Amino acid sequence: MKALISTNRERRTSRVLLVGVELKSGQDFAVRDALDELGQLATTAGAQVVGDAVQRLDRPHPATFIGSGKAEALANTCREQKVDTVIFDDELSAAQARNLERILGCKILDRTEVILDIFARRAHTREGKLQVELAQLQHLLPRLTRYWTHLSRQRGGLGAIGGEGESQLEADRRRVQERIDKLRVELEEVRRQRTTRRQGRQRSQWPLASIVGYTNAGKSTLFNALTRAGVLEEDKLFATLDPTTRRLRLPTNQNVLLSDTVGFIRKLPHQLVEAFKATLEEVRNADLLLHVVDLSHPQAAEQIAAVSRVLDELGAGGKPVLMVFNKIDRLENGEGVHGWRELHPDAVFVSAKTQAGFPDLRVALGNALRPIREFVELVIPHREAVAVARLHEVGQVVEREYTGQAARFKARIPPHLRAEFAPFLAEESPDS
Repeated sequence: MKALISTNRERRTSRVLLVGVELKSGQDFAVRDALDELGQLATTAGAQVVGDAVQRLDRPHPATFIGSGKAEALANTCREQKVDTVIFDDELSAAQARNLERILGCKILDRTEVILDIFARRAHTREGKLQVELAQLQHLLPRLTRYWTHLSRQRGGLGAIGGEGESQLEADRRRVQERIDKLRVELEEVRRQRTTRRQGRQRSQWPLASIVGYTNAGKSTLFNALTRAGVLEEDKLFATLDPTTRRLRLPTNQNVLLSDTVGFIRKLPHQLVEAFKATLEEVRNADLLLHVVDLSHPQAAEQIAAVSRVLDELGAGGKPVLMVFNKIDRLENGEGVHGWRELHPDAVFVSAKTQAGFPDLRVALGNALRPIREFVELVIPHREAVAVARLHEVGQVVEREYTGQAARFKARIPPHLRAEFAPFLAEESPDS
């Protein structure tokens, strides 16, 4: 089974040509921007980009995606520039890829295959490897015919078409499907384990905040700066794949579980979204999403829209979101910040690299998560010094007054600790 996947991965070689299609129906991303991003993906996968090409179409051609005339022209370009791999920005069918390989005389990859290759290289945990393998096999299954065209199809004695190509294809389809079924069972066990851990966190009543955003927006750098987790940081797409969760203590004396997740991207392969649902459950179960945006990127607005679409696909579109505009250190004199502040008045502007704006970020986190705590009024005798210390340890003290034989506190505490402080509850006050 791994041989089939490695065959797919070996199709990526060093000198590549990028191909994009501009449809008259319009796109969220301009083709030029899409090809620039595809070039970053190819570079991350270890390829050398030697050029690109754009074809304008009413609709993709069913046989070659770009049309036979454009394909012949690209064949000449590939020969002249010694290109051995052509990468398309859109997903190709098995027939389209097979026809293009014949015309261009090059190996053909599409955007999905490049992303899957990067994920396969970046997955380090058992869970990540299982999820990547599942996504690869789901992508490979309908395309198996592409890898067995070299085998002959012979006529049997009764005129039926058969032969080794057909039998090998059916055997591989069966093996792939069996492996997919096994991976799904193993990942279901991963989901159960995550559910158990999540229930443990819920017993502690610590809220969960998940960092989401477009890939390379600086999520891991922000995560490390806040929690000192030591997660890998690289100026590459999908530098971080396996999720990490750490505790963060806010100025409000509140503990928050902060989770770093895989970056999103436009045209994120559906197979990856499906395979990574166990990981991305952290997003769906979060109390708050920190949407990190690279403020210095020229396509920041389009990246925000792309992330929102993926969140909707995950069923997390209605979650509370704190917009965090990152990389303000790259802007000269704060150029462009004012416009974003008008569009997102509750957003926070930071630099994960220099930690500028971090005090505002921590305050915003505390305010966003404050409703999760319960507002109480407590009267604690002075002799109960342990209870007073405990209150300052786990709660946010809003007001305090020391009179007579007791101290009176107005504080916010985690709901699960109400029973612990029940002996000291005064007349309840409405939340404020």
